[in-house]
Amino acid sequence: MELILKQTIDTLGEEGAVVQVKPGYGRNYLIPQGKAVLATKTSMAERDRNMAAIKDRLDNERKGAEFVAKKLSGTTVTITMRSGEDNKLYGSVNSADIADKLAEIGIKIDKRKIMLDEPLKSLGEFAISYKAGYQVIGEFKVLITSLNAQPETPAAAEAEAEAEIEADTEVTEEADAKE
Repeated sequence: MELILKQTIDTLGEEGAVVQVKPGYGRNYLIPQGKAVLATKTSMAERDRNMAAIKDRLDNERKGAEFVAKKLSGTTVTITMRSGEDNKLYGSVNSADIADKLAEIGIKIDKRKIMLDEPLKSLGEFAISYKAGYQVIGEFKVLITSLNAQPETPAAAEAEAEAEIEADTEVTEEADAKE
């Protein structure tokens, strides 16, 4: 069965392409979903008239996908999670968590396009791929750190100790004032 695609389908081709598919796939899925039309003489003539507009739209979408991929490259997302022994997380990090963290830093992407084979379940740095569209893949890093083992800086430890001393002094002064 010969069809004209009305939208880009990764496994078949780009919008406006004439493709050969099995009759059941075309008749039961592509045509009812509005993703393709039968390749008749009239539909082919209409496609030829609209081909310039289709090419322009595809070029703009491809440029947008390349822009998103370029924006993502070199980006590192840090996610802090609770962990147990052997650097195992108590939960897992999935594509929705990653998309939320990216949105926090100003990069809004579709979580369904983040290519994770399975959720991340351990601490460390992971290279993640993002399918921006039109055969454009962007890559970024996800760093998962432990919430339990935050290393203290000497200045932070000293400030905490001073705060405890001041609190103890205030409690002692209040007790003396009440007597």
